[in-house]
Amino acid sequence: IESYLFIALRLTGESYSRTQLAQITREINKLFAMPVMLIFQHGQTLTLSIINRRLHKREVSKDVLEKVTLIKDIRLATPHRAHLEILFDLSLEELQRHHPIHNFVELHRAWQTTLDSSELNKKFFNEIANWYFWAVNEVTFPPEAGPDETRNATSMIRLITRLVFVWFLKEKGLVPEALFNKTELDKLLTWNDFNDSTYYKAILQNLFFATLNQEMNTPAKPDNRKFRGTRESGQAQHYMIHNVYRYEKYFQDPTAALALLADIPFLNGGLFECLDKKVDGQPIRIDGFSDRTDNPLCVPDELFFGAERTVDLNQTYGTSGKSYKVRGLIETLNRYKFTIAENTPIEEEIALDPELLGKVFENLLAAYNPETGTTARKQTGSFYTPREIVNYMV
Repeated sequence: IESYLFIALRLTGESYSRTQLAQITREINKLFAMPVMLIFQHGQTLTLSIINRRLHKREVSKDVLEKVTLIKDIRLATPHRAHLEILFDLSLEELQRHHPIHNFVELHRAWQTTLDSSELNKKFFNEIANWYFWAVNEVTFPPEAGPDETRNATSMIRLITRLVFVWFLKEKGLVPEALFNKTELDKLLTWNDFNDSTYYKAILQNLFFATLNQEMNTPAKPDNRKFRGTRESGQAQHYMIHNVYRYEKYFQDPTAALALLADIPFLNGGLFECLDKKVDGQPIRIDGFSDRTDNPLCVPDELFFGAERTVDLNQTYGTSGKSYKVRGLIETLNRYKFTIAENTPIEEEIALDPELLGKVFENLLAAYNPETGTTARKQTGSFYTPREIVNYMV
């Protein structure tokens, strides 16, 4: 590669699919002997597109055009934090910190490495794994949730799986951003839970169990979604009924909370079903969805919104003298762009796609499993099966 071409195109439409932009990228690159990086403007967004090229094995004068990689729908007015970080990583100064760059071949290779979605997945999983191994020692779940050595581990895997699933719903516009915005939450919540677990209880548990697992309000049934009631005697109603909202006292304005949750769809699946149940007439608490004052559940707010800190995970990972950084889970998720379109071998968006949900669950389960845990923890982030191989395996 002796030169590099940059082309900016202003498209007339407001939005374009990933496949449409990838096809334009491919067709334009066919016209040139050197790589072409494209910048599309469509509506109020930008998309940056690059294509992998390699020498033709038989005709050395031609390149083979391979996978198209896109940074898609960068908002001009309010860019996503993840997009800003990706663009920063692509800057020449930052590239030179990690790669030798003396010519266009090395520049193209550095961009390809930086825009490798498998590297993005590894980075994400490493951050999630570090958070998980830190958080698992900071939480308390009901004793009925399992033996001491596994109770927190399995409960936190469920929490992560549920929340990452919700994040994809948020990307689709089905769950409001305000539920994960600390500034907006400060207007909504009192933050006065006795276990400093206001966010997990009032927002996440109500979202999981009484919103996503409860039918929406309808004209015929206008109060499907509601806070649990109180009898004339003052006793609470809806004991062990888990599709009604709890923790009403943690909301500054409960009516505003109901309005915020009203348009979130009902998902008829098992992921968001509360696992608390009665056995032989006795309550068995697994999730601990209860506003009783003797509820031992503790998932501190700092696990979701805490600032970055250094923690000691050397025993967990079998390392020595190494520093590990963690931050609140919501803060971490906000640093990544999620997409609802799965990547393919011929086109990919630099964002986390739905396949990631299964990977997170499987890899955390492997790290927790006593038979595979030691190996999995030491290899955290390195045992993803590349999608190209998976596609040929199935």
